[in-house]
Amino acid sequence: MSNREALRQRLRAGLTTLKLELDDPTVEQQLDYVDLLLRWNAAYNLTAVRDAGEMVTRHLLDSLAILAYVKGKTLADLGTGAGIPGIPLALARPELQVHLVDSNGKKARFLREAVRQLKLADRVRVDECRVEAVVGEFDCITARAFATLADMLAWGGHLLGAEGRWLALKGRFPQDELDNLPPGFKIEAVHRLEVPGLDAERHLVIIKRSFAEPSARILP
Repeated sequence: MSNREALRQRLRAGLTTLKLELDDPTVEQQLDYVDLLLRWNAAYNLTAVRDAGEMVTRHLLDSLAILAYVKGKTLADLGTGAGIPGIPLALARPELQVHLVDSNGKKARFLREAVRQLKLADRVRVDECRVEAVVGEFDCITARAFATLADMLAWGGHLLGAEGRWLALKGRFPQDELDNLPPGFKIEAVHRLEVPGLDAERHLVIIKRSFAEPSARILP
């Protein structure tokens, strides 16, 4: 069995566990992204994950585990790094307009090349800047544990549309962070994610704007 076939089987098995269906061309695009990440990672140190199989689990499946919660037509992925979860989500949702935001020049250079190679230029934009400098409003915002919830919202809360959803990916259940949510936002839900092949805690915190009522306390 070729390495590509082994990765394909690993991805498809994970998608089955997540109850997701991606067509063959999209599966191949996801694997093309892993190939590109592997090649660039040797020189650019984009991610601590070095093994292709682990990239399928820790980058592709970890990202796609939140696909069902992505709503609307526009998405901003803040602190995207090597494009996670923004690129796997963009590949899985062809109708989605995605902004990948990262201030690191090397990572932004990789992101622009990934957008070109994966033929995403018509609907994925790379913003090489700090989160605070991004302009616009988005139906959905993703952020993968790059800061506390309070800091994330302080830097990027202005980007969340009136009916938008902020999808914050966390490891352990972040009770302290939930207790210290800034005014103007509320917790809609917290979901425990089961990522196939990943022996680690994962939680998705969904945040919306609050125009009157205070944030509810969420217990595990």
